[in-house]
Amino acid sequence: MATSAVPAAITALLGLFVPAPALADVRVIDGPPPSTNFAEADRLYVGWSPGAEQAVDIQQEFASAGARTRDEDAAISCYIETREGGGDMAWCRARVFELLAVVETLLRATDGNPTAPTLGGAVLWSELTAGSLIQEQSPDGAYAGLGFTVRTRARI
Repeated sequence: MATSAVPAAITALLGLFVPAPALADVRVIDGPPPSTNFAEADRLYVGWSPGAEQAVDIQQEFASAGARTRDEDAAISCYIETREGGGDMAWCRARVFELLAVVETLLRATDGNPTAPTLGGAVLWSELTAGSLIQEQSPDGAYAGLGFTVRTRARI
């Protein structure tokens, strides 16, 4: 019996994002940045957000009398960032929200992907919730980052 659905949920999120055609030019990363080399213009992190002290918040409680099952709520930290060497902040801002829209769409049920919100059965449901925009200008150009949370509910 699993003690948490979080490992399967993160793996399922990566399984949705990595092959998505709309994210083909985005480097999808499992966890924190592997280096400080920012050669890619766009990155999507699953299980990490800058400044966050945790990758995932988890809460569990008994699902019913008898304590045979538990409900688990998890908030998985994620982050999208984009860079543009010319300093065009409006473009960077629009781009991170464009990528967020792709993520949100991938988490919605469709006729072609009815199990998207369940992450292929890893959880009962998932949804994109809170977000926070960061914008910076540097000698290297404009940068926009968008931290967001994917919330899940699982029965374990």
